[in-house]
Amino acid sequence: MSDDAAQVRRAALSIGLWVGVASGVIVAVGIGILIAVILATSRREGEEHGGGWFGGPGGTRDDFIVDIDVVVPTVIVLGVIGVVLLGLVAAIAARRSVRPLGEALRRQRNFVADASHELRTPLTTLTSRIQVMQRRLERGDDIGQGLVELRRDADSLGDVLNDLLISAEGESHAEGEADVAHAASTAVASLSTIAHESAVTLAVDAEADAVARIPAVTLVRILVALLDNAVQHSPSGGSVTVRIGRTARDVTVRVIDEGTGIEGIPPDQIFERFARPAESGRPRGFGLGLSLVRDVARRAGGSIEVERSSSSGTTFLLTLPAIR
Repeated sequence: MSDDAAQVRRAALSIGLWVGVASGVIVAVGIGILIAVILATSRREGEEHGGGWFGGPGGTRDDFIVDIDVVVPTVIVLGVIGVVLLGLVAAIAARRSVRPLGEALRRQRNFVADASHELRTPLTTLTSRIQVMQRRLERGDDIGQGLVELRRDADSLGDVLNDLLISAEGESHAEGEADVAHAASTAVASLSTIAHESAVTLAVDAEADAVARIPAVTLVRILVALLDNAVQHSPSGGSVTVRIGRTARDVTVRVIDEGTGIEGIPPDQIFERFARPAESGRPRGFGLGLSLVRDVARRAGGSIEVERSSSSGTTFLLTLPAIR
């Protein structure tokens, strides 16, 4: 049984138990009140006035008389109250019963949005690469290297798709390890065509050898997202640097651009879903990239933050647990 089916089954059992207990309590309380009213208003046969079982004069007979004009209104009132309470129970149960469906719908929408965003950059890279190869072919240039790069981009697209599917199934992203410098070089190579079209230079500065506790394909994904964001907000002729360092326990990756800084939104809100800064003139984002980076980094036991943002550029600091 899948996790979703098990969750729905647990929710159904929980709601059924809750409705049964709540209905039983309402019925029991109603019956108890009705019995109390009957006992309080009944009288022994032959008595002129009531007194009933609750403090009336003693007698030797066992026959009791119940006043219909008292019991019937009580039954009607209790019935109306019971119907109202059971209606509230049904409404609350219905709301609780659709909660798992609402959560599943939310996750489905998020996955569609995330997948659309994550696949956008590799598809843009493929399109740009194909256009470059077409121009080379028209000039009669060799396209052998272009085919190698095209195959690499297609493999990268497949890796991204597999990683998204693993994420959708709820499996851990913290398992595995990645050579951070190699992952950064792969991300830079994936965005080289887009960066060239924007006249932005990409570089990797590895200050130390570092291996992080995160699958390599996942690290490439988030580095591509950070680099894509940096290229998008970099001026023509600018540069973006990936600087890798490490501490005793963590690997640090800084993505440094030469843009105008984060504008139109506080830096601490840049990682919120659908948060978007001011447009850079090359709008391609939908406010999802940095949010996905934060989610993946947290699942891996790391973090992402804006270390610096000014008119001379922005630095994003990605921290991941180190293996060695």
